[in-house]
Amino acid sequence: MNATRPWTADLGDGTYRNPVLNADWSDPDVIRVGDDFYLTASSFGRAPGLPLLHSRDLVNWTLTGHALDRLEPAAEFAAPRHDCGVWAPALRHHAGRFWIFWGDPDHGIQQISAEDIRGPWTAPHLVKAGRGLIDPCPLWDEETGEAYLVHAWAKSRSGIKNRLTGHRMSPVGRELLDEGKTLIDADTLPGWFTLEGPKLHRRNGEFWILAPAGGVATGWQGAFRSRDFFGPYEERVVLAQGRSGVNGPHQGAWVDTPAGEDWFLHFQERGAYGRVVHLQPMRWDGDGWPVIGDAGEPVATHRKPALPAQPVEAPACDDGFPGGRHGRQWQWTANPRPGWTVEHAGDGLRLSCVPAEHAHDLRLLPHVLVQRLPAETFTAEVELALESEAPGARAGLAVLGDAYSWIGLERQAEGGVRLVHRFAEATADAERDAGHAGPAPSGAARLRIEVAPGARCRFLADTGDGAGFRPSGQVFAATPWRWVGALLGLFAAAPPGTGPTGTARFTGFHVTASHATEPREKSRS
Repeated sequence: MNATRPWTADLGDGTYRNPVLNADWSDPDVIRVGDDFYLTASSFGRAPGLPLLHSRDLVNWTLTGHALDRLEPAAEFAAPRHDCGVWAPALRHHAGRFWIFWGDPDHGIQQISAEDIRGPWTAPHLVKAGRGLIDPCPLWDEETGEAYLVHAWAKSRSGIKNRLTGHRMSPVGRELLDEGKTLIDADTLPGWFTLEGPKLHRRNGEFWILAPAGGVATGWQGAFRSRDFFGPYEERVVLAQGRSGVNGPHQGAWVDTPAGEDWFLHFQERGAYGRVVHLQPMRWDGDGWPVIGDAGEPVATHRKPALPAQPVEAPACDDGFPGGRHGRQWQWTANPRPGWTVEHAGDGLRLSCVPAEHAHDLRLLPHVLVQRLPAETFTAEVELALESEAPGARAGLAVLGDAYSWIGLERQAEGGVRLVHRFAEATADAERDAGHAGPAPSGAARLRIEVAPGARCRFLADTGDGAGFRPSGQVFAATPWRWVGALLGLFAAAPPGTGPTGTARFTGFHVTASHATEPREKSRS
């Protein structure tokens, strides 16, 4: 194993450890096409959206791209809407095409398709308009030629929850053929609440809906079956925390292998780290019900699926920004606009110091380039040169969530560049100093964030004065948004104005494994 990776699931001895994806790949759905497995996940308000991951063994995954270049309606995602946008997509392969359906809780159920997983993908098509329509999943019944769609409800927009609605759908997946019918009303099931996230399947002449309930942090995975799509359905809990340390194991994907094995991928909600993805063995009992994990409880380690051995892989974190371009792992916090990056022939990413009314609050900036926290403990480092002469221009490395903190450089009114470290609490509408500012005579610095268990972040910087890296301020505890984990971010901004604002150059973004103990608070004496 490569010791510099922040996390690897493949243990190299024919076994794996969970989570197989130790980052915020929320609400995963997985399919197999031939010998290849593909995964997509929620991307909420970030662009590009709908990430696409590939694997040959369900343990080692790489990020191959995104299916959605921009969020629609485009005007509504010109500014950050961190918890909105793309919720719980379903990925399917039918009639030689890949299909993705997702629910936008404020607009309705949308769909795109492509002949090749690498695209091009069709423009988003609104299948069902309405507020609170979430978690859609299509099914093309190969036995009858009929097509169906099931979805859940977001109470925050519709006043409805704990209910799954089903429709007959046109074979081309662009329109629904009826008004819909309640397939499962979990208010009638003792002890069931917040039923959502349905995935629709056909097996042995029965319709199956695999759907979680009980809430993302504390719930369980349910299975429902019926001989008729419109029910009635019988139910069973097929995965729950039990004696394991995996809270709320639910909402995911059943997939089979060419060897005839069944596996289930689901998420676990882990606060600032977001929703990490676990892989569970799956079998069918004598009564035809799925048994997931170890007799219905999550496994921590297990033998790998019976598939050809693959290189140890994980989605990329590092980025040398070759040719001035950023890698696929980065997303913007809103739909991107021309001019946010400056093309050039060499390496290193040049971000424009975009003039912004809200330059004092990173949560409101659309031009923050972000990626997921890649593990529980790690160190992230980047070199920054502030090439802007505009007073107040700033750039830095951030941990961004409902609260945030960043360390970087700022151009002063008298012309010099200073190292600054700032933060904002969840309830604050502006940031304030988190550490002591100091001169950066060269206009450059190496920036570092050390993340310890509990997403506790220590910020450090080296301004090239010979002292090396020095810690700044107190330890910052990263926080998620409501549905999204905390994010690593790079940004450049300037106060509003009409003059040229210049750029900030980032080079050598690097993430390494860290086994540091909990950082100690800086003395207040």
